[in-house]
Amino acid sequence: MKIVHIITRLILGGAQENTLLTVDGLHHRWHDDVTLITGPAEGPEGDLFERARQRGLKVEVMPELVRAIRPATDFRAYQALRKSIRRLQPEVVHTHSSKAGIVGRAAAWDEKVPAVVHTIHGLPFGPSESAIRNRLYIGLERWAARRCHAIVGVCNAMVEQALAEKVGSPHQYWTVYSGMDVDAFLNPPRSRSVVRRELGLLDDQVAFGTVARLFERKGHDDILEAAPAILKANPKVRFVFIGDGILRDRLMADAERLGVRHAFHFTGLVPPDKIPELLGALDAVVHPSLREGLARVLPQALLVGRPVISYDVDGAKEVVLPETGILLPPRSIAGLRNAVLRLAADPILRSFMGQEGRRRFADQFRHETMTTQLRSLYTNLLERRPG
Repeated sequence: MKIVHIITRLILGGAQENTLLTVDGLHHRWHDDVTLITGPAEGPEGDLFERARQRGLKVEVMPELVRAIRPATDFRAYQALRKSIRRLQPEVVHTHSSKAGIVGRAAAWDEKVPAVVHTIHGLPFGPSESAIRNRLYIGLERWAARRCHAIVGVCNAMVEQALAEKVGSPHQYWTVYSGMDVDAFLNPPRSRSVVRRELGLLDDQVAFGTVARLFERKGHDDILEAAPAILKANPKVRFVFIGDGILRDRLMADAERLGVRHAFHFTGLVPPDKIPELLGALDAVVHPSLREGLARVLPQALLVGRPVISYDVDGAKEVVLPETGILLPPRSIAGLRNAVLRLAADPILRSFMGQEGRRRFADQFRHETMTTQLRSLYTNLLERRPG
């Protein structure tokens, strides 16, 4: 097939990793002619361009395709995408995330692409947004849903939430769990003891990590707020923030102000292939994000054999089960404190939850499974077209 994928930024992030693995699988396993169109990688999070180059993938950077809402620039992006689609003549256009999904679907639909697909990695509306922004985003998503043939949710929660707001019709939706290199997490390349030593973690310390951009609504502030009481009850607890972002300096300053800086390790930006060994060096993962879709770090931690603590948002409940972790109401600082202390005090429980996660989710999150399901969707859509 001739396929075009569209995303706003090829930064180090879950949606981007998902998209690149899809493009890679379609190119190398299915031998499709795939082009990835992306906006520029802005910000301190790092990017995946070098990885795409090493894998021999076709990537085109479109300067007009930016994440922020800028009506004049967005219209130029729409025009540029139409021009690119006319040049590439794809049978399938597959868009990712909200901004690229709105502009990209409009361009593909107006160019009469035979199959237009959109993936919801995380909805732009929800309880953590203002009423005005929710009305705007819901209206735009309803409009864009009328300009595609299929909508993919990375978890069932995304499908349910979108349909609850009358975004699209039930027949348009498919759930395809976000894929990853499962074997790398089942067998991290370096030993736990070596990586812990590099992080400065002692054998008797219990490390809780989070993998996320240091950005709003990712939950780092909630961990900091809970930390003084946690460390007072159990001084052996340590926290590892894996990732970088615009809040790094402020979070470090807050840790100093609260008197807990000694218990926090900031790794900074790390390449994706280092994530399995870093998770293996931890004792558990805590991910109190307020909006995620389905955070990739949750199944990743379970594949490594580590239990997870998460707020009950979006698709978290589909992997954070009573047997694999602890699910909390959003913004429950007391619940966060108690969950960390409970797991810190019980290595047997941590081991049981982690092993159960490995057993349950190893096949579900393989990127090969994801790509096969998406390829089947494309075929299904093309075969349904008249003539």
